[in-house]
Amino acid sequence: MFEHIEAYPGDPILSLNEDFAKDPREGKVNLSIGIYYDEAGRLPVMSAVREAEAHVMSMPAAKPYLPMSGLASYRDAVQSLVFGEDSPARAEGRIATLQTLGGSGALKVGADFIRRYFPGSQVWVSDPTWDNHRFIFERAGFVVGTYPYYDEATGGLRFDSMLAEIRDLPAKSVVLLHACCHNPTGVDLSDAQWAELIGVMKQRDLLPFIDMAYQGFGAGLDADAFAIRELVRQNVPALVANSFSKNFSLYGERCGALSVICESAQAAARVLGQLTSAVRANYSNPPTHGARIVAHVLTTPALRKSWEDELASMCRRIARMRGEIHARLRGNVPDAMLARYLAQRGMFTYTGLSATQVDALREQHGVYLIRSGRMCVAALNEGNVDATAAAIAEVLAAVAV
Repeated sequence: MFEHIEAYPGDPILSLNEDFAKDPREGKVNLSIGIYYDEAGRLPVMSAVREAEAHVMSMPAAKPYLPMSGLASYRDAVQSLVFGEDSPARAEGRIATLQTLGGSGALKVGADFIRRYFPGSQVWVSDPTWDNHRFIFERAGFVVGTYPYYDEATGGLRFDSMLAEIRDLPAKSVVLLHACCHNPTGVDLSDAQWAELIGVMKQRDLLPFIDMAYQGFGAGLDADAFAIRELVRQNVPALVANSFSKNFSLYGERCGALSVICESAQAAARVLGQLTSAVRANYSNPPTHGARIVAHVLTTPALRKSWEDELASMCRRIARMRGEIHARLRGNVPDAMLARYLAQRGMFTYTGLSATQVDALREQHGVYLIRSGRMCVAALNEGNVDATAAAIAEVLAAVAV
């Protein structure tokens, strides 16, 4: 029956993480998977999350199924955080929001929805993008193309080429964009570039799909949502996926949401109904525990402030580690490669290291990066940054690109 099924090669990032766990060497450094670790190299439990969970657990109750759309208080809190409490689209009831299984679940539900109602559309993703973007949309039945994004020579953005490519896409094409802290490159659009790009997408009748997995890890909670709020300002219909895995350190609870900016409240009601239909066909309804934690933090002023303060400190620590590795690599790597550690932002940096050099880092020094050269800067700390910088310098001196 199953002889024709080929072996799954595994997800390259998760497989690499498993290889790291098996590595017996002391002093090994895992800069591969996109997880924020604190200065001691531990997955943090945020204070507000700890208090909110204690509150939730202090009131044991029956655990019925949630509605297909999710916990109402959670959905409302998501809208407030992502779009802003005073968003006109929110006040007009033009946003359809539902709770999902993390950001990946939001992408999957959104892909299924688009496939049903825009069957002739093609999906376009940045070159490069998170590998799972392509996988999710191809599995949903889409042809996935790419638009120019990352400039290998400068470590920056190919904005003019990106804009020209998107300007030529057929109407109703779906354009997948990273709201902030682009994964894997760490290269973001400026606010002015976002405004110009969104104007082009509006003019060309394109459908933006914004993925925001790192709100708060770039320029701040509100600033990181600029693209989403600009879409509302310019009255552009769009889909928005967001996740609380990173900014709440709730990876295993799978807390995410999918929102759709619609032309009217009536359209939003119809869209929400069909989104719940897509949920029903996937997993019926989302889990309760993590959503109650997130909702309690976001709707309790003291906890909200505690969370925002701790998230800001996490963001500052990432920026500090960028500075630390930059200082240690100065004089040992080319200037263009060195500048990326400070110019790029968020959890990731595209180091410019080749796959061969990344392999040498892993095999010879126990320093794990993705073979694309992506480094999770959020996993650096005072205890491993010296060894990491020394390993990179040695590999660059010994291993040709």
